[in-house]
Amino acid sequence: MSMNTMQAGFVRPIRVGGVMLSSNVLMAPLAGYTCYPFRMLAYELGAGLCFTEMCSANALKYEDRATNRLLITTADEPVRAVQLLGGSPPVMERMAKSAFLQEFDIIDINMGCPVPNVFKSGEGSALMQDPKRAAAIIRGCKRSGKAVTVKCRVGIREDALFAAEFARVCEDAGADMLTIHGRTRSMMYDGEPHMEEIAHAKAAVSIPVIANGGIFSVEDAVRMMACTGADGVMVARYGLENPFIFSELTGTVCEKTAFRILTEQLELTARHYDETYTLGYMKKLSSYMMKKRKGTKRYKERLYRSGSLAELREVIALIFADGPA
Repeated sequence: MSMNTMQAGFVRPIRVGGVMLSSNVLMAPLAGYTCYPFRMLAYELGAGLCFTEMCSANALKYEDRATNRLLITTADEPVRAVQLLGGSPPVMERMAKSAFLQEFDIIDINMGCPVPNVFKSGEGSALMQDPKRAAAIIRGCKRSGKAVTVKCRVGIREDALFAAEFARVCEDAGADMLTIHGRTRSMMYDGEPHMEEIAHAKAAVSIPVIANGGIFSVEDAVRMMACTGADGVMVARYGLENPFIFSELTGTVCEKTAFRILTEQLELTARHYDETYTLGYMKKLSSYMMKKRKGTKRYKERLYRSGSLAELREVIALIFADGPA
C-alpha cells in the first residue's frame, strides 16, 4: 500500500467543538518537551493539534512562575490548546475561566496521568475512578466557553477495563473530544495497547475519539486507526525522536534537515525563554533526535556539558550538520 493510499483513508480535518483542526494527527502533551517552539514545529510538519505541557490548576491558582512559563504562546500558533491537571471542580472551573488561559482555544483535562503522587492526590487517572467528580470538572471547564477535551486511559488495572463507560460519562458532561491512551494506569507507559477498548469507546459515543499509545511508525498509526476505528491518532514520545513523523503521516512537504530544524528550534526557544531553559530543552530534544543516528554517541557527553548557547550550537552542528535529514 502506498503512502498516498494510506493518507487518503486516514488523514483529514477534524472539528473539536467550534474549532476546526487541519489534520487528525495530534501531538501529545509531554512534560519538559511540548513548549511553544516544539508545538510550532509539529504544526509546521502537519500536526492538527498540539497541547502545552501538563499544567497544574493548583499551581496556576498560586501564580507559580514555572507554571506560567508553560503557557507561553503567540498569535502565530495555529490552534492554542492547554492541558490542565486538577481534581477540584471549583478550582478547575475558576482556572478555565481565568485570564491565565484567555489566549487558549481548547482546554484538555488530564484524566490519564499514572504517576503515583498525581494519582494519590485524586488527579490524573484517579478521576476515572470518580465519574461524578470527573463529570463536574468537565461541566465546570465547559462554562469557560472554550472547547473542552479529555485525555484518559482504558482503565486503572488490566482486570477492569471500562473505556466505553467512561467515554459516555465524558460525552454526557459536555466533552468535545476524547483521547484514549490504550494502556491502563498500572501499565504506565509500556506494554501492548488495548486497541479493542478504544474501539468500544469509539462505538459508544458520537464525539471524536483519538487513539494514543504505542505509535512509533507510520505503520503503527495506520494499524491503530484500522483496529480502533478512531477519528485520529496522537503521537507521543516518537514525535520527539522523529518529528518528521507528522509530515510522513499527513503528506506535508518538508525539505528541512534535522540540523536546520534544531537550529530553528534553538533560535525560537532563545527568543521566548531564558538561557537556562533553552539549554535544557535543546539538550533533551537533540538527545532524542540523535537516537538512531550512527556514530553520534561520542558527542553525547559534550552535548550535555555545553554551558552556553554558542557551545550548544557547535555540538549540534557536529552531530547533525553533515548527516541525513
